[in-house]
Amino acid sequence: MTHLGNAKSVQGLTVYEVWRNRFLRDRLGHAVRIAIFFAFTIIVYFCGEAIFAPQEFQRIYLYTSGAVELGLLTCLALQKTSIAERYPGLLFLGFSWSLTVVVQIGLAAARIEALPILTWSLTFLTQATLIPVRWPLHLISQLGVLLCHVGINVVLNLSFTKYTAFRLSGFYLYLFWFCLICDLSVYWYDRLQRTEFSTRRELESAYQQLEVAEAKYRSIFENAGEGIFQSTPDGRYITANPALARIYGCNSPSEVTAKFTDIERQLYVDPNRRAEFLRAIAESGRVSDFESQIYRSDGSIVWISEKARAVRNVNGTVLYYEGLIEDITQRKQAQESLRLFIHALSHDLRNPVSGMLMVLKNWQKQTGESIVIPRSVLARMIQGSEQQLRLIDSLLEVHASELRGLVLHCDRVDLKAVIEAAAADLEPLMNDYQAKFKNLVPDNLPAVNADATQLSRVFSNLMANALKHNLPGLNLTVSAQVIDAEQLSINRGHKEDTAQFPIPKSQFPSPNSQVPIPNTSKSMIFCTVEDDGAGISPFECEHLFDLYVRGYQSRHSVGLGLGLYLCRQIIEAHGGEIGVISTNGAGATFWLTLPIADRTQFEL
Repeated sequence: MTHLGNAKSVQGLTVYEVWRNRFLRDRLGHAVRIAIFFAFTIIVYFCGEAIFAPQEFQRIYLYTSGAVELGLLTCLALQKTSIAERYPGLLFLGFSWSLTVVVQIGLAAARIEALPILTWSLTFLTQATLIPVRWPLHLISQLGVLLCHVGINVVLNLSFTKYTAFRLSGFYLYLFWFCLICDLSVYWYDRLQRTEFSTRRELESAYQQLEVAEAKYRSIFENAGEGIFQSTPDGRYITANPALARIYGCNSPSEVTAKFTDIERQLYVDPNRRAEFLRAIAESGRVSDFESQIYRSDGSIVWISEKARAVRNVNGTVLYYEGLIEDITQRKQAQESLRLFIHALSHDLRNPVSGMLMVLKNWQKQTGESIVIPRSVLARMIQGSEQQLRLIDSLLEVHASELRGLVLHCDRVDLKAVIEAAAADLEPLMNDYQAKFKNLVPDNLPAVNADATQLSRVFSNLMANALKHNLPGLNLTVSAQVIDAEQLSINRGHKEDTAQFPIPKSQFPSPNSQVPIPNTSKSMIFCTVEDDGAGISPFECEHLFDLYVRGYQSRHSVGLGLGLYLCRQIIEAHGGEIGVISTNGAGATFWLTLPIADRTQFEL
């Protein structure tokens, strides 16, 4: 950052120097022209003196004035060449010394013991007034005159006998203060110009950045897919973007602000929604997912979802509301279609399957071998019907939870006992698959705040999946430990990143080890279900918990892909997270987090 700041300072100084040199050249051109006219008037004066007062006329004054004029004309000619571009300081000195040094040399050549104080003063005052930059040049021009004056005194032995020593020292004192005042005025003006120039550059840069930001946010505002609005507390729209105009069926944002001047009566199908909107914002300062039916411009009715906040002044008074509006009509229509689907599924599919299953089970209760079909076929029919019924129940449960949310009945739960019970229920399946199961959860692991039934479904599902999707002889291991929630987030990165294991396996305690007392404000239970099976590809890992994804080795499964989706719904309803780490041929590790029993946070 320091190098960057220094680079910016050097760049700013270079730009200012370029501007200052250009200013010097421009002002120098004006000063030279004024001086040329001044010298011309002096020449005319001396010519008049030669005619009208010959007894007072001295040729040296006319010659000196002519030399000054020639020097100034030379400066004017050079001012239009590249020399002035490259060496504006030298051109400045040429101008100044044409008016001072040339005069001093001319007088000395005639051995006239005179100090042209007036000429010097006019020159220094003119250049300080017209060219108030680069004060060192002004100082050099003044010192050059004094050095010339001293040098001529030494070489020509001019003693200025007509001036007393006291009078001569008074001239020098006057010249000192006059030059000092001129140089200080140039220095302060130059410094002020530098500051003003830097400030102006920063202001221009700020304006440019503001224009870029305004253009960017204007583009976002104009092209956003969601409606953006600002409305007054009394129910008028102040601003609206094109997306909001489309949602409301208007031709332009200006039509929205002009037409909807009473949001409560003109917009909402239920006028009470406006009051509920204001009450919700008054309580929490904002609203989210505020769903309502509204009238479009043509009178049709659509569903919208509002997300808004109150903007207040320093006194806390609401100035206006601002937020986003989304058209959720299609979502509402899809939810209604889903309800019809579930109704049809329940009445047209579930009931017949249940009836058939009842008949088959009655046949199975008959004694002997005199039933119409073989018992092996009957058993397969029963097994298939039960499988169909489980699939239908899972499907109904998934979509019911989507509509009304998953209901939990939480209590203090011993996680190790839940896992042991789930493993006991799966013992016949484990025997069929010749699997070995290890429960490495420590005995003194803190209790979790959970719904024991739903939690048992999660572990049963994870273990059953591992058995069904791998070859016989599987090793299945469950582990758990207390982990700091913040450290968990740091270790595993983004919540969707399943490429790396969240917690090093070396950190897991043994079953008989002492688990440290957790910091309940930050700690979670971190649990894994690990197998040494065929593994899962990284691509499948990313989508394994999505709805209707049937998972790895799906060709061997008759499921609908609801089990892992339900697991995620259950764990997230508890306030935890769930994921999987795996690669092909390296087994799979499903991990999940749960809140410790002392924590009270459920939002169902």
